[in-house]
Amino acid sequence: MATFPQGFTWGTATASYQVEGAVNEDGRGISIWDTFTATPGKVRNGNTGEIACDHYHRWRDDIALMQRLNISAYRFSIAWSRILPTGRGDANQKGIDFYSRLVDGLLAAGITPFVTLYHWDLPQALEDEDGWLRRGIASDFTAYADTVSRALGDRVKHWITFNEPWVFTWLGYAKGEHAPGRQSNNPGSALAATHHAYLAHGMSVPVLRQNSPDAKVGIALNLVPTDPASPKSDDAEAAAHFDGYFNRWYLDPLFRGHYPADMIELYEPYMPEIRPGDMQQIQVPLDFLGINYYTREVVAKGTQNPILGTEKVVPDGDYTSMDSEIYPEGLYNTLKRVHSEYNPKAIYITENGASFDDELTEDGRVHDDQRAAYLKAHFEAAARALEEGVPLKGYFVWSMMDNFEWAFGYGIRFGLYYVDYTTQRRILKDSGHYLAGVAKTNQT
Repeated sequence: MATFPQGFTWGTATASYQVEGAVNEDGRGISIWDTFTATPGKVRNGNTGEIACDHYHRWRDDIALMQRLNISAYRFSIAWSRILPTGRGDANQKGIDFYSRLVDGLLAAGITPFVTLYHWDLPQALEDEDGWLRRGIASDFTAYADTVSRALGDRVKHWITFNEPWVFTWLGYAKGEHAPGRQSNNPGSALAATHHAYLAHGMSVPVLRQNSPDAKVGIALNLVPTDPASPKSDDAEAAAHFDGYFNRWYLDPLFRGHYPADMIELYEPYMPEIRPGDMQQIQVPLDFLGINYYTREVVAKGTQNPILGTEKVVPDGDYTSMDSEIYPEGLYNTLKRVHSEYNPKAIYITENGASFDDELTEDGRVHDDQRAAYLKAHFEAAARALEEGVPLKGYFVWSMMDNFEWAFGYGIRFGLYYVDYTTQRRILKDSGHYLAGVAKTNQT
């Protein structure tokens, strides 16, 4: 059993496109995920977020469900196209009103809102102008952040600029697996998208602080601890390259003001334009770092990724329904490493969770013992890091409820609440009962 300190933040998380639905209501504009899901073959079973969990209409009931979890915070994202339907210009007041009501409802329930400004659903109108490949999008994002924080900044005191830049830059602009579905034979597009997103981050942080006095501002990175497949020096080098590609490329600019030198050498033919002052802008001080952790990577020297010279190795062990290795030690290692090497003022685990093939049983419950065990092991890994001096302030479980899991559609379930998508009925899983107990007692 592990114990967490009094005042530790326990929460859950969702993202706008994954739960809201109502994609054509109250002036919301089209996002890249609307376009992507409408493209045949892009999403499993042709699923879309058109209805999702209907959170746009059911948010009051969903807040009541959060209260049953005893959580003290809820992390959600704003749909840019609900605020600025074409990405810039006049604000859509109905969109602002929705999030304002949600924030007020959370505060009335004693739940602190943690707002993510960008969780991958770019307005399609901006993608039509080249999206994150266009440097000027940094100014568009900053104007959007200004609009949202002017409207909500009197009540929202925790802001996250971007969720998982690696995912929407690499999967969206290089691999084509996520919206907008662009595929490239080289990493140049992903690197340019990353740099422009990081410029947007750096430009928007002071705006958020100005509009939201006393606010805490951070960013959420998905970090993947990387182990070599063997003690061989070739495998160690491969692991270092993968770590640079996935982790250091995103950590170093924020905390050291530069991209990692070894990766710049590898990426030399593909590097984006970096203008004087860019890196200083990106290195704007943060109040906290959000870490999303799910699994680790084991790599060997190989040709699977010819630029990195790496090959993925699948170790023996337990896996989730998404074939992610269950490896709680990786969370401990990540927390310790980030604290030691980058020393952020504070850390939140902004996402951690697991997908399993949950089923509603005859007794009307969902007995997801695997997820409860997964959470317990990861909570205890986090507690160990906390005891050893890591400034961990909170833990958000992904996800509050089953939802649209991007390219996997509705076939993947991460939720603490089971969602019957036909009726929109929510059923608290055993893992949700477990979290409620932990959040109430601060003990695993």
